[in-house]
Amino acid sequence: MAEHLSQSELDYPFKLLEYFNGFRISKAIFSACELGVFDLLLQSQKPMSAVEVAQKLGTSEDGVERLLDVLVAIEIVDVEVVQGTAFYSSTDVANQYLAKTSPKSLHDLIIYNSQTIYPLWNNLVDAVRSEEEMLKFMGLMNSTWVIDGHDIVTAFDLSNFKTVIDLGGCSGALARELAKEYPSSTVTVLDLPAVVQTAQRHFAQQDDTICFQEGDFFEGEIPPADLYILARIIHDWKEDKNLKLLKKIHAACPPGGGVLIAEALLFENRRGPTMVQMFSLNMLVQTEGKEHPPSHYTHLLTDAGFRDVQVCRTGKSYDAILALK
Repeated sequence: MAEHLSQSELDYPFKLLEYFNGFRISKAIFSACELGVFDLLLQSQKPMSAVEVAQKLGTSEDGVERLLDVLVAIEIVDVEVVQGTAFYSSTDVANQYLAKTSPKSLHDLIIYNSQTIYPLWNNLVDAVRSEEEMLKFMGLMNSTWVIDGHDIVTAFDLSNFKTVIDLGGCSGALARELAKEYPSSTVTVLDLPAVVQTAQRHFAQQDDTICFQEGDFFEGEIPPADLYILARIIHDWKEDKNLKLLKKIHAACPPGGGVLIAEALLFENRRGPTMVQMFSLNMLVQTEGKEHPPSHYTHLLTDAGFRDVQVCRTGKSYDAILALK
């Protein structure tokens, strides 16, 4: 019989989330081996910057930096930040088992797993059984905020904000958590027409107190509200597009209003969290964005005109940032 879980493990599925992301960690190690990262670091006489590694391997500087940061987070590569520049060096375990030239190298095993076994596992579930892509993504986001939403909406006291708009609120799961915690507030989800229609068809609840509104917050007008929520939105896009959006929100926001951002925050020293480093590497293959430390969001919000930027690490997968106008 399986071992009974502790209450803390039942309250938040840390171990399950670790398992879910296991394939990403495997592929990060595989990719580093295929690129020759470990051999390069072993042969180097001194720690190397991401720029130097990228030049030697003929890779993208941004991509290799994110890959190196993941390897740091899982303690396969070491890092030291000197005057704002990160310098990477190999560890004993990488030198012994991951460098191709080592007598105990697992390089050939890794290459076989990466190039032969890994692609086969992609067909483990018959693709015919899968639902359409948007519904799958909305289900993902719905599950995310079902377990993380309460920590986000209680990271700060939001009771003074009487009208709230969740921009890109998808299925409405985070909005529901906020409406439950602050029943005197009016909470609206604004998203693209197709998303809103799918949300109302598949994710609506009988006791819903939230509203849905169709719109495009990048291209269209942003309705007035006391508080705007951007949950896992900023990390999708490049800085110039995000700054334009935040300035647009700032213009629509009344004095005393604000914006609540929910994102997975990196540590400033580049040493994790491992899951967030994996998220950032995943963004390289899925979107044009990346994950950031708190300082990035502070600068971005300040440049957009916001003040009193506060950061709350929840200890879970996602963290909260609140800024006021």
